[in-house]
Amino acid sequence: MDTCLPPPRRFDAVLFDCDGVLVDSEAITNGVLCQMLNEAGWALSPQQCLEIFIGKAVRSQAALIARETGRPLTDAWMAQFYARRNARLQAELQAVEGAIAAVQAVHGLLGGRIACASGADLAKVQMQLAKVGLSGYFGVHVFSGHDLARSKPAPDVYLAAAASLGVAPERCLVVEDTTTGVRAGVDAGATVLGLCRAHGAVNTARQLQDAGVADIITHMAQLPAWLARQRSALTA
Repeated sequence: MDTCLPPPRRFDAVLFDCDGVLVDSEAITNGVLCQMLNEAGWALSPQQCLEIFIGKAVRSQAALIARETGRPLTDAWMAQFYARRNARLQAELQAVEGAIAAVQAVHGLLGGRIACASGADLAKVQMQLAKVGLSGYFGVHVFSGHDLARSKPAPDVYLAAAASLGVAPERCLVVEDTTTGVRAGVDAGATVLGLCRAHGAVNTARQLQDAGVADIITHMAQLPAWLARQRSALTA
């Protein structure tokens, strides 16, 4: 699905979001979070929970959780959430279809200049990449918004990822599937490619376009060819 494309650009690095782009984790994590919030007294559906929390750190919504449950968000509650979430991820997590081959291809095409930049906690991101066999492609270039002054939709995590690779943000392609992440990538100065899968998409193509993506793919298998077309157009 093509949007109104800007002129071709040379990309020296690709920065991947994790959840929903590399690993199919959103339904698992959202299911645990929704169940625990209901147990705490906040009656909301899985879809409502997804709309509120997608692409955001749970702690960033502490005031909202406290208001709806009538109790503060504590470290003990978060620890229980992490434990229950991680147990299900370890048991059920799979890579997004086409993601492993796409990462392998892009890693080779760009001489290893790829990074993972997530709004989730670093332990989760690292565990998920290891679970699906992608850790080796990213090495130390894995970043969490939790470790920075601001998480997505602020651009900090993408700026940190670009800096770690020694590439200017303007020469980076970001791959994102949520409007929260798209705004982070755009505000970092990168070009953002939106992933809107036929099954499992959390935002519509129109929502991603309105947030500022340069183009949209519907399957991760399309990424290497999309990147190669950009490179070819510059040399044509």
